[in-house]
Amino acid sequence: MPEASDLDPKRANPPFVFATPLPERDAKRRAISQLRHADETEVVEALLDAADMPSSKKDRIDERARDLVRKVREGRIGQGGLDAFLHEYELSSREGVVLMCLAEALLRIPDSETADDLIKDKLGSADWEGHMGHSKSVLVNASTWALMLTGHIVRMDDWSWGDMRGLVGKLVNRSGEPVIRQAMLQAMRIMGRQFVMGRTIDEALKRAKAQEAKGYTYSYDMLGEAARTMADAERYFESYRDAIGRIGKVSAGRGPVRGPGISVKLSALHPRYEFGQRDRVMAEILPRLKTLALEAKRHDIGFTVDAEEADRLELSLDVIEAMALDPDLKGWNGFGLALQAYQKRALPTVDWLADLAHRAGRRFMVRLVKGAYWDTEIKRAQEQGLPGYPVFTRKPSTDVSYIACAKKMLGDRSAFYSQFATHNAHTVAAIKEIAGNDLDFEFQRLHGMGEALFEHVVPQKAMGVACRVYAPVGGHEDLLAYLVRRLLENGANTSFVNRIVDEKAPIAEIVADPIAKTRETDPKPQDGIPGPRDVFRPERPSAMGVDITDELVIGPMAERMAASSCGRWTAGPIVGGVEGKTDPRPIVDPSDHHRVVGHAADASLEDVDAAMGRAVRAFDGWDRTPADSRATCLEKTADLLEETMAEALAICVREAGKSIPDAIAEVREAVDFCRYYAARARADFGAPTPLPGPTGEDNSIRLQGRGVFACISPWNFPLAIFLGQVTAALAAGNTVLAKPAEQTPLIAAYAVRLLHKAGVPADVVQLLPGPGESVGAALVSDRRLGGVAFTGSTETARRINRTLAERDGPIVPLIAETGGQNAMIVDSSALPEQVTRDVLISAFQSAGQRCSALRVMFVQDEIADGLSEMIAGAMDELRLGDPGLLSTDVGPVIDGDAKTLLEDHAAKMDKQGKLIRAATLGSGCEHGTFFAPRAYWIKDLGQLEREVFGPVLHMIRWKHADLDKVIAQINGAGYGLTCGVHTRVDSFAQYVTSRVRAGNCYVNRNMIGAIVGSQPFGGEGLSGTGPKAGGPRYLHRFAVERVVSTDVTAAGGNTALMTL
Repeated sequence: MPEASDLDPKRANPPFVFATPLPERDAKRRAISQLRHADETEVVEALLDAADMPSSKKDRIDERARDLVRKVREGRIGQGGLDAFLHEYELSSREGVVLMCLAEALLRIPDSETADDLIKDKLGSADWEGHMGHSKSVLVNASTWALMLTGHIVRMDDWSWGDMRGLVGKLVNRSGEPVIRQAMLQAMRIMGRQFVMGRTIDEALKRAKAQEAKGYTYSYDMLGEAARTMADAERYFESYRDAIGRIGKVSAGRGPVRGPGISVKLSALHPRYEFGQRDRVMAEILPRLKTLALEAKRHDIGFTVDAEEADRLELSLDVIEAMALDPDLKGWNGFGLALQAYQKRALPTVDWLADLAHRAGRRFMVRLVKGAYWDTEIKRAQEQGLPGYPVFTRKPSTDVSYIACAKKMLGDRSAFYSQFATHNAHTVAAIKEIAGNDLDFEFQRLHGMGEALFEHVVPQKAMGVACRVYAPVGGHEDLLAYLVRRLLENGANTSFVNRIVDEKAPIAEIVADPIAKTRETDPKPQDGIPGPRDVFRPERPSAMGVDITDELVIGPMAERMAASSCGRWTAGPIVGGVEGKTDPRPIVDPSDHHRVVGHAADASLEDVDAAMGRAVRAFDGWDRTPADSRATCLEKTADLLEETMAEALAICVREAGKSIPDAIAEVREAVDFCRYYAARARADFGAPTPLPGPTGEDNSIRLQGRGVFACISPWNFPLAIFLGQVTAALAAGNTVLAKPAEQTPLIAAYAVRLLHKAGVPADVVQLLPGPGESVGAALVSDRRLGGVAFTGSTETARRINRTLAERDGPIVPLIAETGGQNAMIVDSSALPEQVTRDVLISAFQSAGQRCSALRVMFVQDEIADGLSEMIAGAMDELRLGDPGLLSTDVGPVIDGDAKTLLEDHAAKMDKQGKLIRAATLGSGCEHGTFFAPRAYWIKDLGQLEREVFGPVLHMIRWKHADLDKVIAQINGAGYGLTCGVHTRVDSFAQYVTSRVRAGNCYVNRNMIGAIVGSQPFGGEGLSGTGPKAGGPRYLHRFAVERVVSTDVTAAGGNTALMTL
């Protein structure tokens, strides 16, 4: 095997993160990046200064806003549409959520049985009677059950509403009958017409004529889920191209400003529209987008690139810059984009866009919006442990940002044709005040919303300002589901649900000046929303994350990772703090076996014996060390892990074949284990816990360490599980002999060195790398051992258990976490795009080398063909290769033995099952142990004799009536680690999770990545002994319980009684 020095330098020290460097950024682009996670208070204070206006202007804004609200309320009799509907059925109400959930799922369920289940599930607990007669809106009353029982809307005076709850109860009880199902389907279609402009572009264009006659224009959007497959992207592309032609024909030369336009989503044009795939995005999206833009230019219509999630902003700016500077698009001012004011980066983005417009000699159409993914951005930042949120946490701060951006846009009309999307009366009034008498701008509103407001804006006798309607186009089955999810996701920020029609809401509250309100607010961040790293405080902070979509973060991280890789990592037995280096063996990169990443020496039997002796002697002192002091050592270890994260990431990537996102998650989990177990040690191992008893008696119980623990960890989580076991044992007062997997000793040595540096005595934690047959066997057979923590195969766990039972000495615990035949059950109400995303993550991330990974998916027969086709298409987009590159989705399996087992299984499945898809190995996989992910149809779970530890998905069809048989198959396998459920029927999820014997069940999400302290992890049956790692009871299994009972009267008298 050649040494690294013998190889091409790029092979010996390959780059991290990007194969080619990112482009240099100018000062204006860097200014955007710098505000991504900036301190919210500082950003808001700067925006307040930028948005502020003289008091005279504020007075006029307030007067105009009040006047608008009064006029809307005076004229709302018999009107309402979607505004009235969302007011009556607020997203904070049970009934509102029920209707949204029905709308999201019912129309796309293909079978009547599941549709009936959904209707019964959602309607039974809602209070519909309480909503009758509240609204004058036809839509509201039609949707409140006075609808479509005979094929048309039932007139209110034709129906008795005396016992609405009784009616609903009877209908729900008869939910199997077609009449109620058809009634609900029709109700959803009524809602669909309110949300969706037309099922086809022709239908939407025809429907628009009435509003165009009143002075409105339209921007049509072929909305829907982001493309999951290239076939999806091609379909969206053709849909956009067809729509551009039809819109252009109707526009008839009116131009981008006066005529209709189209909005496009970049994530609809490519299934991998993400920062890590930048090379593909720039190479593959740009030609498609340019083709569409040239068509729009030919017809001279507006062409707007829609805004998406915050982590795509700067990638979108790269695409927009390339389009703006394209000479073939010169001379056409219809190209534009949407900009989200709720992002901290909004204002500097306006500056950058203005500079780009002047460089390109063009005028951008810019739709300024508040933002529609607020809940998602908050959750994502918390999950990733980011230093701050990319969005504002208070709604008024977003309004301030909006005004500041508007001022800047209206101040440079040569760069911008400004389009202000809002349903807010104060915002309308503010924009009009800022713009003055120059009406070279427009408002925008969503189809079905804000109609009453803009009736007092658009007409010449009112403000005479143009308004464009943002009009979704598509089939109700698909598009209604998409729009409802956007509503639900953004419900907490109330951007869509304006209280303008609520006569109970004081006008002063509706038109309150956000600038004044924000100035008075202290603190500026929402105090009800913890910072991204403060979710678990005061117990502990969340582990520091790495935003892999932030160029200012990932670039320097890549440099530090490369620098740490230049030297040779080493490992060997660490006994009493001294590292052994006898006969080291090379450790090779599993993605390229020609690359030696370090050397490791195995422990001898003499090392094992010496380490055991030292650990036994050190135990009493460590156990007597106060729990607080032990906890402090673990917290210092966590701090050191974060300080040296780049090196930890590099070792995980090169030694274990971890992708960069997986390596980050691994280090963060290790940090969380350290801090969580430190907190549990303080809580449970500090002072004794008093117990009740008779008067004159003191009783207490305390936890103490057991002795010497052998911690035997696997290669698939060589840092997180390694440190999780070790720190748990240390927190409980035990000394530790740690044996890592033979494949990954380098990262284990790194971790032990950090523990020693953090203050854990050298004899308290020692490292013994080497084969399980020698080092592991010697450890578990030693009678001086106090317990074993093991993660690995079921077969090895059984051998350890037998050894412990047969040896002399005390009976000691075995804490084992093994594998699982992990299943997911998908019913026909599940959203295919969401299922596909979660299946690819659960089955193929980490090359399927997770105990929790999805192995078997049961999919309801009615959606099986379509779903398998989507999964196959998504698998085509997976990239296999160097795990050190951000573009890589699937890295290597750990070694040749693992690859051989997978190849043997694939050969068996090729004969016994039906191949759905095998992914493609990319270039650069020739010298590593790569196995392309595969998916197969099989008939039943009995075809799988044991867990297949790698990226192989098995799919099984099931029928609605056979759910109990499916659950019996899963339980009959004997494993019990993880289980997934995808459904929109709550009762279905509850039924499955209450009957499947699995340690961790995941509903409507992926099945991997359990969070320490939030989702304690561990199985039952063949999958482990418990208790759950990262849970409140885990440390107890590492400890003994001791009770002390004292007769306090023995020394004379009971003082407690004497003082009564």
